Amino acid sequence: MRENLGLYLAKRAQLCPTREGLVEVERGRRFDYRELNARANRIAHALRERGVSPGDRVAVLMMNGAEYVEAYYGLAKIGGVMVPLNWRLVPDELSFILNDSGSRLLLFDHEFDEAAAALHNGGTSISGWIRIGAGTGGPDFAEDYDAITSEASAEEPEIGAEGDDLLFIMYTSGTTGLPKGAVHTHATMAASSMTMVMTGDMRLGDRYLQMLPLFHVGALAPLTVSVHRGATVVLMRAFDPQAVFPLIEREQITTGLAVPAMLRFMLAAGNHDQHDRSSLRWIMSGAAPVPVPLIEQYAEMGIEIHQVYGLTETGGPACLISPEEAIAKAGSTGPAFFHTDVRVVDEAGADVQPGEIGEVIVSGRHIMKEYWNRPDATAETIREGWLYTGDLATIDKDGFVYIQDRKKDMIISGGENVYPAEVENAISAHPDVADVAVIGMPSAKWGESAAAIVVAKPDRQVSGDDILQFCQTKLARFKQPRSVEFVDEIPRNPTGKILKRILREQFPGPAPE
Repeated sequence: MRENLGLYLAKRAQLCPTREGLVEVERGRRFDYRELNARANRIAHALRERGVSPGDRVAVLMMNGAEYVEAYYGLAKIGGVMVPLNWRLVPDELSFILNDSGSRLLLFDHEFDEAAAALHNGGTSISGWIRIGAGTGGPDFAEDYDAITSEASAEEPEIGAEGDDLLFIMYTSGTTGLPKGAVHTHATMAASSMTMVMTGDMRLGDRYLQMLPLFHVGALAPLTVSVHRGATVVLMRAFDPQAVFPLIEREQITTGLAVPAMLRFMLAAGNHDQHDRSSLRWIMSGAAPVPVPLIEQYAEMGIEIHQVYGLTETGGPACLISPEEAIAKAGSTGPAFFHTDVRVVDEAGADVQPGEIGEVIVSGRHIMKEYWNRPDATAETIREGWLYTGDLATIDKDGFVYIQDRKKDMIISGGENVYPAEVENAISAHPDVADVAVIGMPSAKWGESAAAIVVAKPDRQVSGDDILQFCQTKLARFKQPRSVEFVDEIPRNPTGKILKRILREQFPGPAPE
């Protein structure tokens, strides 16, 4: 079989035609694999009829839903390249991604009519607009998803990509303040799925609870694995902690993934003892270290927490630890996945000794092909087949990795990556700001939150509320600082680099909620 991710869905539909492939929780829709594959074929034909050729980029601005899954596999079949958009971004941020990727079509949910109108009026590379949901009343420049797919063929389309051909471009904020597009291919995501299947406990017939937004690799990679392995995906439109445990009971959920903040919110909902959890074997958790007490709380409930470490650039996987090892080796994210190599190296690229701090590097067929249109950043990140993560860690004699710090000062807030340089760039545009540095502060609710350390221009009156309000139009909510502190001078080294260690000591937090 050709290495095309769309064919994975077609093959699963052939092997398990009547098995439930997708359950859409809020709308109550259920599709077996045969129906799901037919729907993917319909959008594939509809997009091809609208001029989408192999290699063309098609952006997606959607909440979780069946149409997202259909578009992912439909585009894969015809060789289109999906550009998932974070719906938390503001139109200016979305516009940059659309133009940088050269996306020619945008599929968007009706919830984002206003954002789509702003993008349409603001000038982007988009020439075609397709709207999902809510019937009539949408903008007149957009076609209706249901209308165009109902007229399209459900037969298998001509396959337009395989192997090293592009599958999707997922944007992640960079230390320069501008997002970079991590390019994944059919081959890299096939390898990602394979290493996850061979390492984790995913079984034929599992029922996987999808709680994360599909614009995250932490959601798109497990979706790929679920189809590959023959699981049922139970898809929440958006995470609702109050609904999780009732859903586990009703849908007999066996597995899922949640970032640590979500695990805390699920406990805080206070209804876990009111519902049968016996079907649930484990929840994978990543994006930030999982505190051992949280793992122990879930263990007392009979739920295993499998801590994972990975990146957008690795297609998801890097390291995985079992719940027993997570307690025995507290603070570790585990050893490398089965088809993955992980090392911790010094500045010269040599392996560090156990206990010494170095940079985590990852190798495997699942690492990204490149950063889109960024050969400089690609060359800096991928060297001799190894992806340099920018994360600092130690490694013990058993190969267990312990993340110590983020070399590039990335903040993880509620599972979302926040890069200080991007926030600093936004705040620097304020007319009353002379200098700014952004650090992460501990947050009981989000794990970490951004804090802005600001130097005001001489003779200017600016308040913390002024800065916070200014950020509302410049940054997605999860990137906005939760607090602002004013200082006379930002500490820097002789080369001008901000000494954030000193700032973290000066402003230890915790962040306001």
